[in-house]
Amino acid sequence: MTSTITSESLLIKIQDPKDQVAWTRFVRLYAPLLHSYGLRHGLQDADASDLVQDTLKNVARVATNFRYDQSKGSFRGWLLAIARNELRKLVNRRSAQAVGTGDTDVRMMLESMPDVEMDAHRWDQEYKLHMFRWAAEFVRNDFQERTWQAFWRTIVEDLPVEQVARDLEMSLGAIYVARSRVTARIRQKVNEADGF
Repeated sequence: MTSTITSESLLIKIQDPKDQVAWTRFVRLYAPLLHSYGLRHGLQDADASDLVQDTLKNVARVATNFRYDQSKGSFRGWLLAIARNELRKLVNRRSAQAVGTGDTDVRMMLESMPDVEMDAHRWDQEYKLHMFRWAAEFVRNDFQERTWQAFWRTIVEDLPVEQVARDLEMSLGAIYVARSRVTARIRQKVNEADGF
């Protein structure tokens, strides 16, 4: 419940194009995800940056009248639909420019346009990974280094708890407590940022 309220409040805040704090937060959260989406679909870095800009412009354009309704689907799905549409436009523009040049890159991009269901699944996976990384980076300084290492090594690097306990000179119980504390804080940060 709290995460949805927080997330909806960010959507309400970006309805005001002058709210630079909300827009900065929104861009920090979603620009990297949109950029990697473009790269994954064969865009070069500059074109992926254009995709980010075009998608965010579209969001800004409709944000003033946007009313989030969970019953119509997730915010992530809505953002993916905008990104997919902007990707099609970008590929079509490149295709129109390349007519008669024999440019196989454009043809390959057109042929590799994303399957909607597979694209949505992969988008959700990338989104979750992106949010984990963002939240982990954000909360890392909230913990002592040993606590962080206990979490990181056992959860992210998937090292055996016993090995990490020996390396960090911690008890097994302390390792489990550290993992739990850091995991809870990351989950809280993700929920504060996004409940879509």
